Amino acid sequence: MAQQLSPSPTLTPQFCFTPGALRDFLRISRSAVDDTVTQHLNALVTPAKAGFDPSSTSRPISRPLSHQIDAASCQTFKDGVLFPAWHGRSQVLSYCALVATSPDPDDPEAALREAENERDRERVVNERLDPYSGRFFPREPRTEQLASLVRMEQSVENIVRSRTWDIVSRRCGGSLGTWEHALAAWRKANNPP
Repeated sequence: MAQQLSPSPTLTPQFCFTPGALRDFLRISRSAVDDTVTQHLNALVTPAKAGFDPSSTSRPISRPLSHQIDAASCQTFKDGVLFPAWHGRSQVLSYCALVATSPDPDDPEAALREAENERDRERVVNERLDPYSGRFFPREPRTEQLASLVRMEQSVENIVRSRTWDIVSRRCGGSLGTWEHALAAWRKANNPP
């Protein structure tokens, strides 16, 4: 099965600090593999090994809703499509999490935040005269915004992987264990970059 995976982006801090680019990569990768996992698995089933039987259309045949897929085809799909996509997304999220915890000397809003904080320190707060005068909502540094985005996307990733693995487990049969163990075993066996 020749499946074209979405290529991993060049990992730079600028990529991480561009929320649209990060989200687009994750969305495209998820839609190419996880959102269409049923179609990928259906493509592995060979419905008519002996050829097409024209009489099969003259009467209804009850078939199971999900065909069991042979183990070799399932393993090929997992090793060649599923796990590489998951690994690529994990690498991007790990890199961006690292960027979010690193110092950010190039933050374009650092001076603006400092000016806002200075004005807040000079502000007179009298909540009797103005009950809203005590409110101050400082801008978050972009590293904190990135950390929040990465945490949210990692949660989404865990949900997506759990649902995908549930479908793969049902269709491929057998005891496949958890997706975490399966991915760890694949990484150990393949030593991806």
